[in-house]
Amino acid sequence: MLLCNNAVAAEGAPPYNAPPSRRGLALSKVTGIPLANYSFALARRQALMLVAGQAAIAGVVALLCAALMGAQAGLAAAIGGAIGTVASLVQVLSGFRRSAAHDARAIARGFYRGEALKIAVTVVLFVLVLRGWRLPAGPLLAGYVATFVAYWVALGRWTRANRA
Repeated sequence: MLLCNNAVAAEGAPPYNAPPSRRGLALSKVTGIPLANYSFALARRQALMLVAGQAAIAGVVALLCAALMGAQAGLAAAIGGAIGTVASLVQVLSGFRRSAAHDARAIARGFYRGEALKIAVTVVLFVLVLRGWRLPAGPLLAGYVATFVAYWVALGRWTRANRA
C-alpha cells in the first residue's frame, strides 16, 4: 500500500478520498476548475446516440407507413425522418466541436450556432423535397415529427435515472 496525502491507496488506484478525476472534463481557461461535473466527450457521445435513436424511430415509422399505406407513403415517411435526423446531426456536430470543449463561451456559441443551422437545414431540406418530389404530406410530416420521440424517450430515461 502507498501513503498519498494522508490517504491509503492500493497500487495503481487513486485513494478513496482523492479529488474527482478531471480527465475528460471541460476546464475553465482562467481558473483551471471544471466548468461542470460532466464530461464533454460523454455529452457528445450521448447526443450522437440520440441522433441514432432518431434514425431508428424514423425507420420504424417509415416501415409502418409502407406496410399500412404503401411504398410511396413509406418513402415519404423515411424522407421526413431523414430531414429531422440530418438536422439534429448538424446541430450535434456544430454544438459539440472538440475545439470548444474547454471554453464555456465557445460551448454556448456552438449550441446557438448549432440550433440556427438545424433550423436552416430543416427549412432547406423541406423546400427541396416539397419542390422536387410529389410525396404525400401526411407521412412526410409523420416521419419528421417521429424523430422528436427520441427526445422524449431520452428525457424519460434521464428523469428516471436522476430521481432521488
